[in-house]
Amino acid sequence: MALYLIGDVQGCDQALGRLLARIAFSPSRDRLVLLGDLVNRGPQSLAVLRRLMALGGAADCLLGNHDLHLLALAQGARAPHHGDTLAEVLAAPERAALLDWLRQRPLAMHERGVLMVHAGVLPQWTAGQTLQLAAEVQNVLRGPDWAAFMHQMYGNQPDCWHDGLQGAERLRVIVNALTRLRFCSATGRMEFATKDRAADGAPPGYLPWFDVPARRTAQQVVAFGHWSALGWIERPDLISLDTGCVWGGHLSAVRLGANAGERELIQVRCGQAAEHGGSAK
Repeated sequence: MALYLIGDVQGCDQALGRLLARIAFSPSRDRLVLLGDLVNRGPQSLAVLRRLMALGGAADCLLGNHDLHLLALAQGARAPHHGDTLAEVLAAPERAALLDWLRQRPLAMHERGVLMVHAGVLPQWTAGQTLQLAAEVQNVLRGPDWAAFMHQMYGNQPDCWHDGLQGAERLRVIVNALTRLRFCSATGRMEFATKDRAADGAPPGYLPWFDVPARRTAQQVVAFGHWSALGWIERPDLISLDTGCVWGGHLSAVRLGANAGERELIQVRCGQAAEHGGSAK
């Protein structure tokens, strides 16, 4: 069984269809893991969700910040942003089923030696702790109080982790790390103002989360998306897969072999930016 990791689709269903054709994807033979941001900015978020739902167990999808934004919009916990392209999803006849499917998605996975998240991992966290903390948020999103949580989820504080965090603050730090993180300090203090810079554009006192010295996942392969300014990066300990499809870049997949060191990159060019307009996220 082939396993493919796919970067941020962001509503670019045509590109996703071409990528699946390029890899000759078969739901009976292969599996996908999409690393979050399934929707928004691109023009076909509804089609993306319908396609992925129809694949059933052949496609696992992590939650990204844009996916959580959709859930928050649906509950009135968030105002629409300029450039949102989610109205078609919110007006769909199967809206309730789509949102219910989306909120059941995980925030982290570990398979074939690879820890998979949407954005990043705080330097204090091991791979096992990352999965446990992700499960705390997942349990809330899948439970009866998920709509109330949407109203508590947003905010930049607390901006660092400590084990004594409880309640909404604890969950907010976990969500921010897994779905928004780019730069942090050596002690794990998160910085959210800088969005459109590559790894060498860190603000003073900060560095890319994956370059923090003594990061506890340094010996663990981590695959992530979210950071289109990085583009494709492959290191022994790192796979960066947001290659800016929605901004006219590529939609990228990595085929994993039996272990995390066996990797093959497959890409398709995305023309959605010319159709949709906009600038890099």
